[in-house]
Amino acid sequence: MREIFDTKTDTEEVARQLAFIEEGRKIVAELSEKAGRKLTACVVTFGCQMNARDSEKLSGILKKMGYVLTEDENSDFVLYNTCTVRDNANQKVYGKLGTLNAYKKRNKLMKIALCGCMTQEEVVIEKIQKSYSFVDLVFGTHNLYAFPELFVQMMQRDLMIVDIWESTTKIVEDLPIVRKYPFKSGVNIMFGCDKFCTYCIVPYVRGRERSREPEEIICEIKNLVKDGVKEVMLLGQNVNSYGKNLPEKTTFPELLHMIEQIEGLERIRFMTPYPSDFGDDMIEVMKNSTKICKHIHLPLQSGSSRILKRMNRRYTKEQFLDLALKLRKELPDVALTTDIIVGFPGETKEDIDETLDVIRKVQFDNAFTFIYSKRTGTPAASMPDQVAETDIKVWFDEVLSLVQQCAKDRTAMLQDQVADVLVEGINEHDASLVTGRMSNNTLVHFPGDKSLIGQIVKVSLDECRGFYYLGKRV
Repeated sequence: MREIFDTKTDTEEVARQLAFIEEGRKIVAELSEKAGRKLTACVVTFGCQMNARDSEKLSGILKKMGYVLTEDENSDFVLYNTCTVRDNANQKVYGKLGTLNAYKKRNKLMKIALCGCMTQEEVVIEKIQKSYSFVDLVFGTHNLYAFPELFVQMMQRDLMIVDIWESTTKIVEDLPIVRKYPFKSGVNIMFGCDKFCTYCIVPYVRGRERSREPEEIICEIKNLVKDGVKEVMLLGQNVNSYGKNLPEKTTFPELLHMIEQIEGLERIRFMTPYPSDFGDDMIEVMKNSTKICKHIHLPLQSGSSRILKRMNRRYTKEQFLDLALKLRKELPDVALTTDIIVGFPGETKEDIDETLDVIRKVQFDNAFTFIYSKRTGTPAASMPDQVAETDIKVWFDEVLSLVQQCAKDRTAMLQDQVADVLVEGINEHDASLVTGRMSNNTLVHFPGDKSLIGQIVKVSLDECRGFYYLGKRV
């Protein structure tokens, strides 16, 4: 039986949480008056772009309550929005918590909160309660929208509050938000994942797939455009699965076509598609679009059909190659990037050679290359044939070297072209330059000032520097 989810924003829940925001605002105002200064808050994001979008919501709520947002973790309220895809992300959070404990001993007003994927793991909650009892609030991915309510509870109690849900059927989107960039924004189109790759903990911490109604997505984007947004990133664990649980089924290509019609919107990105769900209808929409960016992030994970089967990836090496080469043919100016895992249980040098073969044939524009990270609770974690670290290091270096060479070769092909570049900010290393991104996601640095930020301008690609360009405005 198909699981039934709410697909529209729960307006009653939104009203409840807005009331708690008002209550929180009074609490913060009272504390600020006693302290004789404005209270500060810092939200730190670990992990994916969906987490980044969630952090914008959390920041918006805190700002509405009266906090002054800062990037300084020595603040009156610090919230870590965590990731648990790899173990090193967990370890980084634990390390940072030790530093926060020292800050908190000197600041009696300080509150510390954890949320996100890491907190959905039972073993993590046990460790936090045992070893990090100074943390004030812990909540997960499913009740993120209830942060205002949990905040008020936290301020009214001295004990740690832990509120973790196993799942939810609700979608609650219309709460305050603070965007990192005024000219571009992420937009959640769906939540969760039904694929259950054997190495991945995401379906267990993010839940099953739930899609938002297309009308609500369109309305949100229209409002963003009115607010100055030129580029949106459509977010989902597997965007090609969009619409499968909607009362009136809408496919992802159909949603893209609807978004294409929004006046004033100039660029559309999306992340992440699943290879076996990427059909000809997607290719046609991209071929005929003037707004969809020339960039597809298509996770490979392994080039070995044997390892792909062990990963529960629902395609073979040959099927992935067929799709990637078709995309190269049908969309010749598209940039193809990917994810690759090295050292999956049972992997051999022959399997790595299969991966290297795919990299050579596809010529990826870039790749995120990871060493396999054992995640407790996933099937792969209990597989008996874990790979020796010495082998993994050699293989990883070989894969990374080939990926980097392909990326440099692909970037160099753009030499002397003129590209449309969305300016994102002043260059971090040279204040006389601005930095922006082409449609295919390549970085470009060129002379300019802050007046260009948020504009799409034409830039000549004069000097290739490996993975990016130096140029000038034309």
